[in-house]
Amino acid sequence: MTTNAYAGLDLTGQRVLVIGAASGIGRAAALLLGGRGAEVVCADRNGPGAAETAAELPGAVAVEVDVTDDRQVHERLATVMGPDRPLHAMVNCAGITGTTALVSHEIDVKDFEHVFDVNLRGAFVLSQAVLPHMTTNGYGRILHVASIAGKEGNAGMVSYSASKAGLIGMVKSMGKEYAESGVTINAIAPAVIRTQMVEEMPESQVEYMVARIPMRRCGTLGEVAEAIAWAVSPAASYTTGFVYDLTGGRAVY
Repeated sequence: MTTNAYAGLDLTGQRVLVIGAASGIGRAAALLLGGRGAEVVCADRNGPGAAETAAELPGAVAVEVDVTDDRQVHERLATVMGPDRPLHAMVNCAGITGTTALVSHEIDVKDFEHVFDVNLRGAFVLSQAVLPHMTTNGYGRILHVASIAGKEGNAGMVSYSASKAGLIGMVKSMGKEYAESGVTINAIAPAVIRTQMVEEMPESQVEYMVARIPMRRCGTLGEVAEAIAWAVSPAASYTTGFVYDLTGGRAVY
């Protein structure tokens, strides 16, 4: 039986915007969603990288966008949605760790601010850009990639942990605000997923995080992409303001 045969996972007719589609979780999500029949808009600060992902999917388009540039976010997202081009879902995978493996008083405040600009402020502006369109249509799925660090905190990652905690709080608030609109707003909270971002972290930091996972392994891009596909499908109609854990048993609440 093919994957598309499972009720709710056939995304034919759905237009999905994936932020961060050039690499990592965003690329994996874009490819899986496109494989399930969705028309994917691949967006990333890395425009050529977004175009490379889009080139692998029938009917996909690419958009270069920096989530820290408010005006650019609103202007460029406006070009991919409209009355004759409904946007059914947005998956926001944009995120950075900032400086890691240092204790808090050693972190440059500018680094702290930059991590918040990408991980939290960027997520807020992206949501603001698509919510009027989705609420007008009476349907939408917004999914932000948070982190288990936002629930439990990771030592040596104060900027990242704090920004993801803020993202989780934002999702819970927005989920309640739009609960009657037909638009769901959720997040996923992965533990360690072997992406380029993780590869660039000090190995000692990665070992610290993996040691806290009962399964004793990193998650895979495919596992995260599968969770994303369900969360932005029409089947996920009664969950909003929630955080899905993909942590190998680290978080059980």
